[in-house]
Amino acid sequence: MRAKDRVLDAIDVETFLVCEHEEDARTVALALAADMGLRQADIVFVEWRGLGARVRIRAYVHRPGDRYGWMHEREGGDGVGGQEGPAGTA
Repeated sequence: MRAKDRVLDAIDVETFLVCEHEEDARTVALALAADMGLRQADIVFVEWRGLGARVRIRAYVHRPGDRYGWMHEREGGDGVGGQEGPAGTA
């Protein structure tokens, strides 16, 4: 199982980007997420600071109702049904 398969919901990446203006920061941030292989990315924070912008990107690995890799592997099935889940929960 890949480490990414163990993420329950999302991955946040925060960094400072050198850019021309805030809209440029948004464009570069989404391009960065794509370069990193992070799909379903949203910009959740942008703060312009003259030389560039501090940005936080949230990339959803799983959304509610998705098929979770860790659950599928534990259950040996399709990740749904009445089988035991993490920490003894059903």
